[in-house]
Amino acid sequence: MAARQYRWRAGVGGWLIGALTLLAALDAAAWERVRESAPERYTVVTGDTLWDIAARFLHAPWQWPELWQANPAIDNPHLIYPGDVLTLDDCQGVPCLSLAREQRVVKLSPEMRTVPRREAIAPIDPSVIGPFLRGHRIVDGDPAEDALAYVVAGHQGRLISGAGDSLYVRGQVPRDTRIGIYRPAERYVGGDGTPLGTELIKIGEARALRAEDDIVQLQVLSADQEIRNNDLAVPLETSRQLDTMVPRAPRNELSGAIVGVPGGVRFIGRLQVVTIDLGTLDGVQPGHVFQIAQQGEVISDPRSQEALTLPSEAAGTLMVFRPYDRVSYALVMEASTVLEVGDLVRSPPR
Repeated sequence: MAARQYRWRAGVGGWLIGALTLLAALDAAAWERVRESAPERYTVVTGDTLWDIAARFLHAPWQWPELWQANPAIDNPHLIYPGDVLTLDDCQGVPCLSLAREQRVVKLSPEMRTVPRREAIAPIDPSVIGPFLRGHRIVDGDPAEDALAYVVAGHQGRLISGAGDSLYVRGQVPRDTRIGIYRPAERYVGGDGTPLGTELIKIGEARALRAEDDIVQLQVLSADQEIRNNDLAVPLETSRQLDTMVPRAPRNELSGAIVGVPGGVRFIGRLQVVTIDLGTLDGVQPGHVFQIAQQGEVISDPRSQEALTLPSEAAGTLMVFRPYDRVSYALVMEASTVLEVGDLVRSPPR
């Protein structure tokens, strides 16, 4: 009986020692995510982005959500405003971030006060992706089949039209409706030849004036390029709020590739937009971060002479900002070398 009790106590002691050792290792691993140069307090300033702030504290900015400490006074801690103060603390051995929000109140009279409206900081630089979002989109199938109409002629026989001109389209466009004029660009296909979607480039915007049967007269309100015959009249895409997008890793292990660069650029660098062959059907959401990897070099085995492919190497990171069903637009956030179409993308290491 005594021997059995001793063995039980020894087993419990060994379990406790093992558990404490594991906890210590977990705590150490958690703190290894934090940069040595991370500030204890940081005041958010105008021009910051969520990615920039996360990179001040972490080696891997997409691990940002794991540091948040619940604050019941903040409805959405991912909405951060200039003047807010972030504090890095030790929460039972694990690093955590807390947010203190400055309440700026302006007194208008003895009875009335107002809080000045402030814009939350963006997750990534809006000047980079804003114009892109307004000018690019991806549709499934044949874009001509889903368009409201297509351009058949310019006013008085003109072959091209610009802002202020009128033109004619064939199809159905409700009167006074504001629509976009788009031109099909690249058709994306998967490695097995499966169609992934067609990119549309926005040429301008127009408004329907009048119609006779299926011929509709439009007035061109704005134009970034000359509008030509066969360009498509398409409903404008609903603008999407990006301020709630948070850099984070996908929940599932995903892998794909860069399948295109809007604009036809061959070589890719930091802060360039790319298209990847992963979309919402794969579980991709705005804010998801992927590691970019380049295929390993093919070498010859010095003994057997057989061809060997070396392991792929990490080459950067990208963050998705506009996913579609089968593809997504993403912004290259980091690049340690020149990137190219065909480079691999995969969920980042945890």
